[in-house]
Amino acid sequence: MEIALIAHDNKKELITQFCIAYCGVLSKHHLCATGITGKNISDATGLKIERLLSGPHGGDQQIAARISYNEIDVLLYFRDTSPNKPFDENEMNIMRLCDIYNVPIATNIATAEAIIMALDRGDLGWRELVNPNNNH
Repeated sequence: MEIALIAHDNKKELITQFCIAYCGVLSKHHLCATGITGKNISDATGLKIERLLSGPHGGDQQIAARISYNEIDVLLYFRDTSPNKPFDENEMNIMRLCDIYNVPIATNIATAEAIIMALDRGDLGWRELVNPNNNH
């Protein structure tokens, strides 16, 4: 499966700790992430991660494009939900694309754990029908 990882600045440590906890499951899949998130996770876990541009420099758009081309099977997107955070059009676009292309998305640690456990059990095998180019 193709798993994309994005985390806002104040969630980078949380997603890194999550990936440490589920390193065994994640290691069985192809991972891509926005720049700094990918570096942090790779440094902490040793996981092979395709690093894209940082979010503000186009990494979010790169992941959005991959979702549009049906090249992402799961998105873990740990978001900053503080009330003073400005509206982010890229964030809304990515979530909209996940809805359009039926990509499971986790926006917090609770849903991320549910998706990872389902992935480990094989419950997301239907994504292989949607993404036949997936070689993982």
